[in-house]
Amino acid sequence: MKRDVSSTIVLDVTNPAEMIFAVAVAGHYTPVTESFIATLDGHEIPFATLPDAHGGRLHKVSSGTGRLEVRYAASILGPGDIGIPTETDLVTYLRPSRYAESDTLGPTAFAEFRDVPPSDLLTAVSSWVGTRLAYVPGSSLPTDGAVRTLLARKGVCRDYAHLCVALLRALNVPARLVAVYAPGLSPMDFHAVTEAWVEGAWRVVDATTLAPRSTLVRIATGRDAADSAFLTILSGNVDLVDVNVTAIVDELPDDDLTQFAAIA
Repeated sequence: MKRDVSSTIVLDVTNPAEMIFAVAVAGHYTPVTESFIATLDGHEIPFATLPDAHGGRLHKVSSGTGRLEVRYAASILGPGDIGIPTETDLVTYLRPSRYAESDTLGPTAFAEFRDVPPSDLLTAVSSWVGTRLAYVPGSSLPTDGAVRTLLARKGVCRDYAHLCVALLRALNVPARLVAVYAPGLSPMDFHAVTEAWVEGAWRVVDATTLAPRSTLVRIATGRDAADSAFLTILSGNVDLVDVNVTAIVDELPDDDLTQFAAIA
């Protein structure tokens, strides 16, 4: 399976800034071609590449004032191997986190899913979240977590993913958020999904059902959106002007939502 992905982020830097970009595909892929370019007012500027958790790769850019444009592109043939988690990983992804308040949602999870067999749990949680939330772009704030999403009954992909993560952790299933490129997504953007450790493997859960799970390309993996945002501003002042994302696969497959799937 050949996948071509790209992203362009345009910013107005109003005070000199340090930023972290999480847009590169995870390091366990072997890209056929790959490029990362940062320009300030049309002139290339240097950047540093930093390793992140689970093979993620970050780019740190220090910029003066002006129009900053970051462009990334990669072409990938075949799958990548994320590897086996450590015991510490599994403990980490059972704990509550900033956007996935599994402790608060414990009673809800128990009431809704206590009679669901373990083999059916991922499908049950995904379906429950998908039918109780409305996908409404712009309806949530960057600070919203799973509890607020459930109360509002609407959100975007990261909100769906946070609610799935929180409910699964409350049910003693290790779960984490993954930022991905998603061929087939419409409208195209960065996408967020859930991974859960079930029967000795990471299984992907996407309650939005907006893109085939087998085509997803991993970017960043962590506890929640705090670990996987495409842009983190460390210092300075920056205004987001535009984000453009593409993700193409040579053949878009069907997705049987009753079957386990993995991010390949």
